[in-house]
Amino acid sequence: MYLAIHSQEKPATVKDASERYGISTNHLAKVAQRLVQEKLIISQRGRGGGLKLALPAEEINIGLLLRKIENPELLECFGTNCQCPIEPVCVLFSALRKAQKAFFAVLDEYTLADVVKNKHKLQQSLSLPTAV
Repeated sequence: MYLAIHSQEKPATVKDASERYGISTNHLAKVAQRLVQEKLIISQRGRGGGLKLALPAEEINIGLLLRKIENPELLECFGTNCQCPIEPVCVLFSALRKAQKAFFAVLDEYTLADVVKNKHKLQQSLSLPTAV
């Protein structure tokens, strides 16, 4: 979201984003690295470098993005190497799987552009300069 609302005049930096959101620079650098690996953002090194979106915000699906960067295996039984003896008859497993499918089905309805429609309010919340 930060990259979608950041001014395009110069690339955003991990340091600036981490300070504005009040989160660890280390953690955010790891997230950024993963997004670069997934070809969702571009990292420019050197003076004047930083991060920017690799695709238009309208082309970045939120459900797909989360599947790529987060581990969707909530529990061991969600993985391919489940050793739980009750997994085939477990009602909790079925309920959790159903909930996860519903969770991603909703997120699949949104793009990055959808979640930053209130761009100016988001920029104000983060004390970012607003483009005219």
